Amino acid sequence: MTATSDLVPGPLPGGRRPLPLLTPEQIGALKPGLADVIEYRKSGLSLNHIVGCPLDCGYCVRHLFDNFEMKTPRRLMSDEAAVEALIHHPYFRPGRTPIQLLNRATDPMLPVVKPHVFEVLRQLDGRGLTNHVLVITRWRVSTEDCAVLNSFRNLRLTILVTHSGIDDPRIEPVNSSIAADSLRMLYEHAENYRTVLYWRPIVPGLNDSLGHIERARELSLHAHATVFTGLFFRDEIKAYYDSHGLPTPYEDTARRKILPEQAEERILDAFELGAVGVQDWGRLFRKTSCGVAYAWGEADYNGHYGVRELCDICPPEQIELCAKAWKKPDLDEVTREARALGAVGDVEVNDRAIVVEGLDEPPRYYLQHGFGYQCHDRTKPHLYRQHGRAPIGWTAENGTDTR
Repeated sequence: MTATSDLVPGPLPGGRRPLPLLTPEQIGALKPGLADVIEYRKSGLSLNHIVGCPLDCGYCVRHLFDNFEMKTPRRLMSDEAAVEALIHHPYFRPGRTPIQLLNRATDPMLPVVKPHVFEVLRQLDGRGLTNHVLVITRWRVSTEDCAVLNSFRNLRLTILVTHSGIDDPRIEPVNSSIAADSLRMLYEHAENYRTVLYWRPIVPGLNDSLGHIERARELSLHAHATVFTGLFFRDEIKAYYDSHGLPTPYEDTARRKILPEQAEERILDAFELGAVGVQDWGRLFRKTSCGVAYAWGEADYNGHYGVRELCDICPPEQIELCAKAWKKPDLDEVTREARALGAVGDVEVNDRAIVVEGLDEPPRYYLQHGFGYQCHDRTKPHLYRQHGRAPIGWTAENGTDTR
C-alpha cells in the first residue's frame, strides 16, 4: 500500500480540496485490517481508502477495527492509487467482480467524502468497466448528487440506502428521516443507477413494531428493491453497549448477523398481506445481491438459487431468471481452482453449494463470484432455513433451539 505525497492529486472537480492523507506513522498505528484498503466481502471486493466517520451509530462495524473514535475522515492513499490497487488486485475480474465503495469505515455521502467517491466512480467508469458497484449510505443525497450518479454510463451502480427506523438516539443518533428523504430523492431521479432500500439492522423490540414495519413498507415503494437483514452483534459491539449502559439486544454474540425466526415471520406476513386500498409493496429480498440483481433485471451473481428456500419470497420472474443462469459447475474445474487457492481436504459440489476446507472468506468469494454458485466452508455450515444467519432465535427442523 502506498500513501506518499507524490500521489496527492490537485483539487477535486468543483475546486474542492482533497481530504488530508494519513502519515505512514498514522497508518502503521491502525489495526491491520483497517490499514488494508481492499477486503473481499460477500457482496464484492470492498475498497476502503478513507477512514473516519462522525455519525456514531452504536452498532457500526467500525468497532471491529478499533477506530470508532476516529470521527474526521482521512485518506490512506489517493483516489488514483486506490483505483489502481483495486483493478490490479489478484481477485479482481473486469465486468464480473462486484465492487463496494467505502462501506467499512465511513459514510460515502458525507460532504467531504463524496467528491472522492465520485472521482473513483469516474475513473472506473472511464475504463469502460461494467462491474456491479455498490455504494451504501444513510446520509443526505441532493439532486446534484443524483445528476453525478446518472453520469456514469458503463458501471452497474446501485445506491443502497440504510434505513433502520431506530428511535433511540443513544444507539442511532442519525434520524432515519434523513435516509428516507435520500431514498425518495434517489429513486425519483434514477436513470443510470438503481436504488435499494437497505432495511437494517432489524432488532426485535427495538424497531420491529407494526409502525416500523408500516414505515418500511411505505418506503419500499420508493426503491427498485428492498433488502432486510439483522444485526452484527460481535464482542466489540457488545462491549461498547455495556460500557455506555445501552440495552443489549441479545445475551450472546455471533460471527453472523442475527435475525430471529419470529422477527422474519412478522415481516414477511406484513409484506404479503399489505393493507386494504394501498398499492402493492415493493419487492422484498433476504440477500443484498438478490435485491441488486432484481433491480438490474439480472440473475443473482452470488448463486443463491442453490439455497432454494431463500427464493420463497422472490418474484416468479426473478426465480425463472436465476434458474436459467444457475449451473452446477464441474467438480474437476472447481477442485483445480480451489486447490490453487489453498483448499485442503475434499472439495464437494452439491446441489446447494461448493463446499471447501481451509479457505478464508476472500478465496471462497472469489470462487463464488467466478462460478456464480454458493461456496461454503465445511466447518461453518449454512443451516437449512436460517439463510446464513446466526442460529440465535431459530428452531431446528427437529424443533430444538439451534443456539
